[in-house]
Formats: sequence, structure tokens, C-alpha cells
Amino acid sequence: MKIQNLNPLFFACSGAICSYYGLALFYKNGCFSAVFPCLFFIIAILSFLTALPAMPLSQAPRRTRKIYVFAVSFACGFALGTGAVGGAYRQSRIYLGQAAPNIAGIAGVLLDDPRTTSRGSGAATIALRETAGKSGVRTSARGNVLVFFPEGSIPRLKEFGRKSEVFVDGTFNENSGGAMNGDFTFRAKGVHINKSAPPVEQLRTKARLAVIDAFSREAAGGSRSNAFGGLALALLLGIKDNLDSHLAKQYRDAGCSYILALSGMHLAIISALIAFLLKKPLGKKGAAAVGAVFIILYVFIVGAAPSLMRAAIMYLFGTAAILGGFAVRPSLVLQAAFLLQIVFDPASGSSISFLLSYLALAGILSIGEAAGALMRGLLPPKIASPLSAGIGAFLATQAITVWFFGSLRLIGIIAGLIMVPLTTVFMIGSIAYLALSFVFPPLTPLLSVPLNIIYKALEITAGGAAKFPALNTPPNVPVMLFSVMLPFAFLAAHHCIIKKKYGIMEIS
Repeated sequence: MKIQNLNPLFFACSGAICSYYGLALFYKNGCFSAVFPCLFFIIAILSFLTALPAMPLSQAPRRTRKIYVFAVSFACGFALGTGAVGGAYRQSRIYLGQAAPNIAGIAGVLLDDPRTTSRGSGAATIALRETAGKSGVRTSARGNVLVFFPEGSIPRLKEFGRKSEVFVDGTFNENSGGAMNGDFTFRAKGVHINKSAPPVEQLRTKARLAVIDAFSREAAGGSRSNAFGGLALALLLGIKDNLDSHLAKQYRDAGCSYILALSGMHLAIISALIAFLLKKPLGKKGAAAVGAVFIILYVFIVGAAPSLMRAAIMYLFGTAAILGGFAVRPSLVLQAAFLLQIVFDPASGSSISFLLSYLALAGILSIGEAAGALMRGLLPPKIASPLSAGIGAFLATQAITVWFFGSLRLIGIIAGLIMVPLTTVFMIGSIAYLALSFVFPPLTPLLSVPLNIIYKALEITAGGAAKFPALNTPPNVPVMLFSVMLPFAFLAAHHCIIKKKYGIMEIS
């Protein structure tokens, strides 16, 4: 790989990745506090040594100047990653003010919308403000705690929504989760609303409830013929409470559960629909600007999930490029989005959805393009393009999948060729159904028929793919090494084939 094909942003991301995830390992092993000051000292020395010869380098060869620029970029990224993991460390720290066994209640603010678990109870994260002891003593507290609510309290909590102040009776349970996920969960017995959410949040909650109500009417009948409302809510708002649990299992067993998780695919469909409707009356720049406003409102209503935030940041970068009249490479936008997200939301970097989202897109942009080049002429473009993207995403994320889930579902690559286009049509139809339900409700039954047909097709496809057995791969050292090295081996093989065929080394 020639040095002129690299960029400082790539090295900044590399430094951030090394420090963020390297320090996370120290932190999980309990020696974070001892390593943290040492690393800051190392960063300071590295930054000093790389910045010191900056003036004499003005007369140095171009290659030498680039090496120093890359070294400084890596050091800056390393410093950003260190600060980010420090922020995540502070966010994950929980201070209860008194011993957990003595606590009978907690007071705080709902940080997200309560969701229904598979067991019927509710779950949401609370930012602690106070803890109440069994003896009546109240102490200040801080930190975020995952709370499991009784089933009967879920409707009321959803009605008040995010940012409401609550007091919860119950008990703490120590868990064995990773340090980045907190050391405690709270099992609630009773819930009291102390204060409603701010007006803006109340408006957001009302918008969510209106959308839920529009689709829940279709799912409330209980028959299989009108169950598409649950899938529509899952795809548009990320709410899986009304989703058929059997269908969700089929998606998972088919290796297509990523379709149900809000991510760049869903945002791309919504933004493409906005561009299609507004490009002609407003022009390209006008449509991009209005689309950016819609995307910001959409993320606000849905919630800032890590994978959705990655897609939104990249969309806003793309909008800025259109408005500014300049072109940007998707790989550079991805790298910039990564740095921004771990700086402004440090804790998100440790979530599985964050890792899968960034690795999947990185795989599509590198391995997927390589696979597409190898398939050129062998398959029709309409098949080769999504197939190569699926291969790229699969190879790039397989190490994470093996580590966290211990299995791989290869059928997901093939099933995605059918389910992704069907999901695109289903989402567009669901948006049209939602618009009609507010503008002219009597016409909504006209869309129910085609939406039910597409829903059935998705159900049949997922059910058929789910019958294929999974490749169970325990996350031991040889398997993990193979999983990590396979994507690089694929890229190396691709470059060798290109060099042999054309006599040049193709660099993506």
C-alpha cells in the first residue's frame, strides 16, 4: 500500500481505536486507575516528539513530512480515544450514597423510553439523583442504572416518557455484567411519577404515541392477517413491543436480525424517499437541507441508538458536502463520524450495535467493493451489488458475532438479497399508510392489503432461511484469530489477483 494513498484521518481513527479499546481491556481487568496516568504521560511525550521537528520538516522530503503528519495524527487520535474511554468510565461509575442492600427506593430521571421485555416486564435506564434507605435515610446518588419495572406500570411510564422524574420502590441486584454496563440492576415493585418531562419531550412522546396508535390498531385484532403494524413499528421507530415474537425469532435464526435494528439502511430508505419527493420542487440543495432537518427530527423522536447516530452523522456530513459543493469519500465520512461519536458519546463505543454498525459499513466499503470487482461480469449488477455488500458486512463483523454470540449464520447473506428489497418496499408503504392515517383515515384499508402481502412474504422468507443450521463457533483463540485475519486475507488475495491481472496494485 503506497503511503500517498493513506490519509491523516485514518491514522487518527487507528490511534483512537487502539487507546479506546485497549484501555477498556485494562479497565475490565481492574487496573485502569494505575494505567490511566501513565498513558497520558506517554501521549504527551509522543505528541511532543512528533511536533518538535515540525519546523525543520518544511525542507524535508515529502515522504518524510507525511510520516510525521501521520505520527501526529495517530497521537491526536490516541489522545481522543483516551479521553473518550475516560468519559465512558466516569459515566459508568455508580455512586449510591449507601450500601445497596439497605436501599429500598431510588429517584431519578428516565433516560430512554420504557421497553417491554420478553418476559412482559418493562425496562429503562434511570439517571440516579437520590437513594432512599429502608430506615428512611435519603442520600444523593449519581450514575445510570437499568431498572426492571412491573408489567402494570409500563403504560403509565410510556405515557409520561423520556426525561420524566420518577421514584421507584424495589431492591438492587448485583450483576456480573461488564464494567462499561454498570454493576447493578434495580428490580422495581412500584413506580411514582414525581415530575413530567419538559414540554419538548412531552411533544416527542405524544408524536411517538400517535404513531404507535396508528399501527397498533392493525396489530390489535390478534389475527395473522392484520399483524403488519408490529413490524412497521419495529422498522420505523425501533419499538418491538408489538412485534410477533415468532417472527423476531425467525429473523434472528435467518441471520437477518440486523434488518429489525434501526441503522443506516433504515435512514437511507427514509432519506431517499425525502429526496425523491423534494428534489424536483426544491432542487438538490434544498432537498438536502430539508432532508437534514427531517433526519434530525426523526432521530430525536426515535432515540439516539448508536447505529442510528452513526448513520445520521454521516448523512449530515453528506448534506454539508452537497450544500458546500464539494465531494467527500464515504470512507473519510465514516472515519470522521467514528471520532465525533466517541468524543460526544463515549459510552456508545462499547455497545454491540456501535461495533457492528461501523464494522459492517467499513466492510461494505472495502471488502464489499473488492468482492464486487471480482464478481464483475460473472453476475448481473442487481445481484452482484447487494451480494458483495452482504459478503463485506459479514466478513467484517464475523469476529464480533463469534465473540458475543458464538455462532454464524451464513444463510443471512442470501436471505438478505430477498428481504432487504422487500423491507424497503414495506417501509415506504408503511410511511404512506402512516401519512394516510393522519390525513384521510378511510383510505388506509387500501394500503393494508399490499402491506399484509409483503409482510407474509417476509415471514415466509425468514421462516425458510431460519431452517438452515447455524455454524456454531466457540470464541476460543484459534477461532478468533481466524475470524480477525480472514477479512485481511480476502483483501490481500483481491490485490494479488488485480496485480496479476492488470499489473498494478489497486488501492481502495
